[in-house]
This record gives sequence, structure tokens and C-alpha cells, in this order.
Amino acid sequence: MNKTIEPENPWNRENTVSILEIYDLDSASREVLAEIDDVIEAPNWTPDGRQLVYNRQGRLFLFDLATRESCEIDTDFVDNCNNDHVLSPDGSMIAISHGTKEDGKSRIYTVSLSGGVPRLITPLAPSYLHGWSPDGTTLAYCAERNGEYDIYTIPVEGGVETQLTDAPGLNDGPEYDASGEFIWFNSVRTGLMQAWRMKADGSGQTQMTFDTEWNTWFPHISPDGQQVVMLSYHKNDVKPGEHVPNKHVELRLMDTASGDVTTIVKLFGGQGTINVNSWAPDSRKFAFVSYRKLS
Repeated sequence: MNKTIEPENPWNRENTVSILEIYDLDSASREVLAEIDDVIEAPNWTPDGRQLVYNRQGRLFLFDLATRESCEIDTDFVDNCNNDHVLSPDGSMIAISHGTKEDGKSRIYTVSLSGGVPRLITPLAPSYLHGWSPDGTTLAYCAERNGEYDIYTIPVEGGVETQLTDAPGLNDGPEYDASGEFIWFNSVRTGLMQAWRMKADGSGQTQMTFDTEWNTWFPHISPDGQQVVMLSYHKNDVKPGEHVPNKHVELRLMDTASGDVTTIVKLFGGQGTINVNSWAPDSRKFAFVSYRKLS
């Protein structure tokens, strides 16, 4: 585990080095792709397997896996992107969450991955994107409405949003599986943060993890449906609804057939490490970010 000392203020991200990494399931090993003297977050893997997308200082960047070089995606006036961004199934578009200038609250936009002028999808805020349906028609997101954080869907071209959860407390991180039948998410409804799954229409909400020591966030289902990678904080380190940076955390892997969950990576991170799905198209690797604090 990275021996970095946790700062008294976990949100102090000054003097941070970001380490962009890949975990290989076949070799059970980590590979460092780049170290960046700044905060980068939330890598996505493009469907063609050639690039990663991450956010940095409010902008989005493409990281070429062959050259190990990054280039900025032109998102025009959208310059306050957070770590909730998802690629369309065909890889031609990206949906992004941007803190708008009128009130600083996150709203969802779509834009071509090659760059362009983003289109507003969710006028209501805050809205934090997490999923794009495999048929390309629907976005899934966490949103605060009337003081409660729940999971919603909306047509990809905009329109009327549909509320899928209504359990008290935070419901977050909705993400479609490859079939489009299920949405995985995380919820504090039973006490600690746990992974859940429901039908795409919100029915059949089912708890998938039953951790007694961990607050488990952002279950990311592999394209082949066989594995789920999740970020876990020890229950003594954070409140169940807290997803903060600068913590010693673990990446845990669930086998969907057996339900067994095992720790595969210990790292210094949390917020920004693996907020959105970062599985490679072949389901054998995923990307994540660990961090190092400079003295």
C-alpha cells in the first residue's frame, strides 16, 4: 500500500501526483502508464481499446495507450467538468457533468469525442452522470431533487427525467450492464454503503454486497458481465455517504456467478480513483488512478 499520510483535510489536493494505472486480471498485476504532477480523475476506456479519457482541471483529455501521450478534448464553453463522464456505446460521443457558471451545480451535456459545442441534457441540477444504455438511447445519473439523492434516467437527446429510486439516503453511481437489462448502483439504505442492482425500469432493487467492514462505492460491471470492480473505504475511515480523496482504500472484485468479493488492489486515493466504468473492451483489464501527496 502507498504509505502516504492522510492529510487532516481530505479535500486538500494540493501537491498531489496522479498515477494512471491499469490492472491486468490475467497476471494479477498493476502497470503504471503515467505519473502527472496534478490531479487527474476517473479514466474511461474507449470502445476501440486504444485510448483512455480522464478529467483534469475542469477539462477532458484523451490518453493514447500506444504513445502514452495526452491531448485535450475540445468542449468549448464546458470548462468545469467533474469526474462523472461516460462514452457512448459506439465511442463517438461523450456525456459529461459540468458545473455551470450560473450556480456552479453539475449538469449533464453531450458532445462529440472529437470535440464541439456541448448540448445540455439535464436543465435540473445537480445531476451527476454515470451510465449510458448499450442501445445508446438513455443516460442514467445521480441527482439531488427536493433534498434527496436518487437515481434517474433521461433520453439521450433530453426531455423528461424518470426517477428510479426513492430509498432515503444517498443512491448513486448507476451503470448499465452490457445487456441493458440491469443497472448497478450503490446505496446507503441498509446502513453502510453497499452495491445494488435493479432492472433498467427501477424494479427489482436487490442488494449485491453485504460488507460489514466496508463502504463500497461505484460497482463497475465488466463488458462480459462476469466481474464487478468496486472502490471500498473501511467503515471507520468515512461516513457511509462520504466519497472523499486522500484515503487508503481498496479495489475489490466481485465474481458475478458466485457473488464472492476479494481485494485485488490497495492504494491511496478515493475520489477520482474509479468514479466511472473503466473496463477495457476485452474485460481483462481496467484503468484507475492512485495518488501520492508530496511533502
